[in-house]
Amino acid sequence: MGGGQHEPGDSFASGSRPKPSEGRDWQSGRSVPIEDHGVIGDLRTVALIGTDGTIDWLCFPHFDSPSVFAALLDPEKGGHFRIGPEPDGVVRKQFYWPDTNVLVTRFYTPNGVAEIVDFMPLGHPGVHRQEREVVRRVRVVRGTMAFRMECFPAFNYGRDEHTTRLIPGGVSFVSKSLCLTLSTKVELGRDARGVRSRFELHAGQSAVFALREGAPETCTDTVHSHESAEALFRETVDYWRHWLSKCTYTGRWREMVQRSALALKLMTFEPTGAIVAAPTCSLPESPGGVRNWDYRYVWLRDAAFTVYAFLRVGFKEEAGAFMRWLEARCAELPEDAPLSLMYSIDGKRVPPEEELHHLSGYGGAQPVRIGNAAADQLQLDIYGELMDSVYLYNKYGAPISYDFWRHLRRLVDWVCDHWKERDEGIWEVRGGRRHFVYSKLMCWVAVDRAIRLADKRSFPADRARWLAVRDDIFEDIMQKGWSESRHAFIQAYGHEALDAANLLMPLVFFLSPVDPRMLATLDAMHRPPEKGGLVSDGLVFRYDVDATLDGIAGREGTFNLCSFWLVEAMTRASVAQPRFLEEARLTFERMLGYANHVGLYAEQTGMSGEALGNFPQALTHLSLISAAYNLDRTLGRRE
Repeated sequence: MGGGQHEPGDSFASGSRPKPSEGRDWQSGRSVPIEDHGVIGDLRTVALIGTDGTIDWLCFPHFDSPSVFAALLDPEKGGHFRIGPEPDGVVRKQFYWPDTNVLVTRFYTPNGVAEIVDFMPLGHPGVHRQEREVVRRVRVVRGTMAFRMECFPAFNYGRDEHTTRLIPGGVSFVSKSLCLTLSTKVELGRDARGVRSRFELHAGQSAVFALREGAPETCTDTVHSHESAEALFRETVDYWRHWLSKCTYTGRWREMVQRSALALKLMTFEPTGAIVAAPTCSLPESPGGVRNWDYRYVWLRDAAFTVYAFLRVGFKEEAGAFMRWLEARCAELPEDAPLSLMYSIDGKRVPPEEELHHLSGYGGAQPVRIGNAAADQLQLDIYGELMDSVYLYNKYGAPISYDFWRHLRRLVDWVCDHWKERDEGIWEVRGGRRHFVYSKLMCWVAVDRAIRLADKRSFPADRARWLAVRDDIFEDIMQKGWSESRHAFIQAYGHEALDAANLLMPLVFFLSPVDPRMLATLDAMHRPPEKGGLVSDGLVFRYDVDATLDGIAGREGTFNLCSFWLVEAMTRASVAQPRFLEEARLTFERMLGYANHVGLYAEQTGMSGEALGNFPQALTHLSLISAAYNLDRTLGRRE
């Protein structure tokens, strides 16, 4: 990345200039919108970086560690690490270096062009670096530009005090639980909250900032030069390109599928194989609302779906790492005990839910929550997603062991004993347990996949009982989960609300995609919300909040996962109903338009097209991969 050369994304090379982005000034303290961020990471944690060059979110050293920077949740108290040109008609553009998770934020001013290249070094492919750091390289491409820098850490979600000490080659920040060192050759000035600096660069010059874990004395001899930062940049680019080269998807939407795969990889915890649902917490599902949850943990459901997505596009190592993590959780279970629906990345219990009243919340959305009380819920569907992922891994990854099978067999027996119970369901409602249709469906999947796996591998099992239970569940769903008045499958027994989770029925081979009941359900969901449906211009609400009574105040946006599920359901239905294929493609490509500027999605899309919920969201990206794979394959067959 030598000075003076054009890089991919340079507007001078393409002959076009990017449009201005509003960003924020240095005094406003206003958060950048969720969607105006890119993400970097090192397979331990991630940082969210706004289009104005601010690190707004970083938990360190791990995904579920307390935050160091949390300006997303409170611009004043949360802490941030900001680098940007002094305000003077700045135009901003942000993009990923091709085929990597290296983020470039570029600034265009009347006086020149500059960029910040942000990344977390990972070492050579196959060899992880021991040193943990965030590298921020500022470079002027043309002209001259003056910059400001602020590094204001706020340890432990802004609850812990810290000392700031200037040292040769940087500054140390020391709190009672964590020490960070910022190394740079730029002269720094101490501030009440951290350090500030103002510096000027000319064309071809660069300044490097490296934020590391460690004691102050380790900083002196490790200030990055222009050359060493360049070497780290190239090494990190090589790492990501080597990893992405294993992707087997070559279809119509290759760029978006690969970006989703890169995003999912960022949410894997390499030391254990765990996969987090999202790397953020308490980003609201409704503007200014109370639906604010902590997703920095391993949901068995989300991780199992992620395994499916990884296998679909050739990433068997990641699938295998999670299988080993899962086997360890199964082996730890006491006799006749169920799995927890979520775990910390180290496999331990998720911390109790806690409200941080000192933080103002994203856009004023309160309360800010860490930990998750849903860990104590009963969600029977997790066994279906789990067994489906194991079945697919055994088929496309590697054969599972007998010991793993023994643990799984015990879980399937537990499902056979408990499938008739009420639960909180996939959406983790807090309005009381019900007989959710989707939960029954996934209990059927759990038993069905166990039978298939036992037969494929000739494993010992109580086949007679499993077959009887599988049939009982099927009949139960068909009798109690179908509504003659709605002419559709409903959310829960005795409750007439629709639920987008039932779109999975044909995807898990419970019903034919062209079964009359499934087609009727598709038609019912396709109606707009004001007419009892769930679809608004191709975007899907997961359920009707008013009809569901989920025990949580407020409304929410459309659920991106469900929109991609709709694409898959229509794709499969097009086998006998060709009208669905073009509709599936239009819906899919419409959803692609709701990705942010670097191809990332949050959990939901708001009524104004804004991103809502934690970001980036694994469920959205894995369902994009699955929908793209199946839609592309079906279109190819038609052609």
